[in-house]
Amino acid sequence: MKLPTYHLFQTVVVAFAMMLNSSVAMPQDDRERSLAKDRFVAEQILLYQRDTGGWPKNIDMTRPLSQDERTQILHDKQRRDDSTIDNGATTGEMRLLARVYQQTYDPRYREAFLRGMAYLLDGQYANGGWPQFWPEKKGYHGQITFNDDAMVNTLRLLRDVRSQQPPFQGELTDRKLRRRIGKAFDKGIECLLNTQIVCDGQLTVWCQQHDSITLQPVGARTFELPAYCSQESAAIVQLLMELPRPDRRVKRAVAGAMRWLDAHKLTGFRVEHAPLRGSDQRDTRLVKDPTAPPLWARYYDLEHAEPFVCDRDGVPRRRLEEIGYERRNGYAWYGTRPARLYPLYQRWSEKHGVK
Repeated sequence: MKLPTYHLFQTVVVAFAMMLNSSVAMPQDDRERSLAKDRFVAEQILLYQRDTGGWPKNIDMTRPLSQDERTQILHDKQRRDDSTIDNGATTGEMRLLARVYQQTYDPRYREAFLRGMAYLLDGQYANGGWPQFWPEKKGYHGQITFNDDAMVNTLRLLRDVRSQQPPFQGELTDRKLRRRIGKAFDKGIECLLNTQIVCDGQLTVWCQQHDSITLQPVGARTFELPAYCSQESAAIVQLLMELPRPDRRVKRAVAGAMRWLDAHKLTGFRVEHAPLRGSDQRDTRLVKDPTAPPLWARYYDLEHAEPFVCDRDGVPRRRLEEIGYERRNGYAWYGTRPARLYPLYQRWSEKHGVK
């Protein structure tokens, strides 16, 4: 069965994440094999790094390459339009490079990591946000991007490097660079607070993209309209709750977002992927189920905060069956991500005295 592009991307990301999170608590032979695998991927990461310091997205760097492919990748190093933080690119490669450097002390991995860090720091706007692609930007690629956790992933990396969390300890970075990283992180948090949507004087959640100058919600692709966005907002809320000493403004932001998410959860429905009659393909449907856990729509319109879906024609619709098969099945229109915030928020609010 042919998987939609979205699911193919998810498969690559999961495989790469498993490599990043593999445990070092294993027998010697297994550690050696794991290190050999990591070094193989690290060499591919070095190959794919652009002259900008960043990396392109949606590439399976665990796959062996032919000589023709290697030649093409070397030719593409000078590209300036495909370095990105979208879909875990650049931050994921930097994490693996740091881990392999701590195991090998090969200076090439440190140098590549530092070039990646320079790319991230140079790409930050004065208001603290990051675009999706740079240095060359086309259309919505220059907007402040929360979609697919682009900015949250970047901030988490900066936070971990500043505090020298493994694998970012030791001589990987110096004190001067960590001070610069810390300032960039603080500016990024300020941007999160400044982009939170306010409706009738109440703090709500975030859009997937915000204008790089006005900070207002904006669209991206034709089916990604300006909206309240639940999934990316959940990631932002979790990051804010991870701050060790949240000030009053952060506490208000988290509490406001949690109130909004709780008020807009969908109950009595579940997402079903049912076989299409006479086909090996499956179709996504939203079906009634009184026993199902809460769901959240990916998008809620900015006027009435009502859930909607959208096809490539850019027309918002209320029901999944009203859009075509390709977008209905190639995009995650509903999710449960905000549900995991509830126990975290309970502990966080008690710890920090938030009512």
